[in-house]
Amino acid sequence: MISFPSSDEGPSGSPGPETPVCSAKGCRADAVWVLAWNNPKLHTPERRKTWLACAEHREHLSSFLSVRGFLRDVVELAEWRARQAAGSDPADGPEAPGATGGPERGAS
Repeated sequence: MISFPSSDEGPSGSPGPETPVCSAKGCRADAVWVLAWNNPKLHTPERRKTWLACAEHREHLSSFLSVRGFLRDVVELAEWRARQAAGSDPADGPEAPGATGGPERGAS
């Protein structure tokens, strides 16, 4: 099961099912994208860590990871979940698909 950070309100603002939220600092928008990455100095090639992004922060977070040579894949959250439900590991790594904090949250 996906274990992403989530908001505590449903789409209407009333309590509802937990919705994954963007990893950008201070952003509480619903996540739309999964950014799969790894740090080759710390992680084996097959390991993937994940950040989530809303439509507004996808490019910023992708650029942050790309400049460092960490970004491996960008996939829509719905597709990521579908892959997981089908039994394939979307990130092909032991940590998938748990989210880690974005760049402002002290990424490793």
